[in-house]
Amino acid sequence: MRVIVPIKKVIDSNMQIRIKADKTGIEDSGVKMAMNPFCEIALEEAIRLKEAGKATEVVAVCVGNQKSEDVLRSAFAMGADRCILIVTENKIEPIDVAKTIATVARHETPGLIITGKQTIDDDNNQTGQMISALLGWPQITFASEISLENDKIISRREIDGGAQKVESKLPAVITADLRLNEPRYASLPNIMKAKKRTIESATIEQMGIETKSRIKIINIEEPPQRKAGVKVSDVKELIEKLKNEAKVI
Repeated sequence: MRVIVPIKKVIDSNMQIRIKADKTGIEDSGVKMAMNPFCEIALEEAIRLKEAGKATEVVAVCVGNQKSEDVLRSAFAMGADRCILIVTENKIEPIDVAKTIATVARHETPGLIITGKQTIDDDNNQTGQMISALLGWPQITFASEISLENDKIISRREIDGGAQKVESKLPAVITADLRLNEPRYASLPNIMKAKKRTIESATIEQMGIETKSRIKIINIEEPPQRKAGVKVSDVKELIEKLKNEAKVI
């Protein structure tokens, strides 16, 4: 069984985010970029399925500009068998990514697609669900545990009230939650080998995907600074402040 893992290049989660001067987006020039953490979790799970003999091939797919090759090198270093870059210089939205991944899936015929539940830049939490809809495949979102049995997948998923056990036939789309696993660190030998691996590529136009802007960003601002906390002498004073100043009771 082949497993496809869509991955995205984002600003490293340890970097300080800066807003562009014109307040139309996040400044991404001159900052460290990395694989989206939820994509790392999805990739780790796919590699574990292969190591357990449940999958035969792990294919990482990235939709982005030519500089996105470095996250695919990271995917190789972690253990991906093949990497595909769908090149576009345009700013793309989740529906464009979903259409592209669905097109790749129709060609590659995987038994499973594992995506991160969201990316840490836009936090849309849409792409996995859109891929499922476009392919007409069942989906399991927010998966915190996965197991394969014959031609079906069983998953534990996070819900507001706790956890839910879900069973689905294959092929299917899974979106990975934070608690699914702890991604491995790539070894230095694997990092060096990854630099020599061949990345398959095509342009998004060659895939027959038409990209267009559907969302207009009006303004982006820093969140307001939190006021310093205050100490109260007793419960009565606390209640007074909550009632008259915070106005929460």
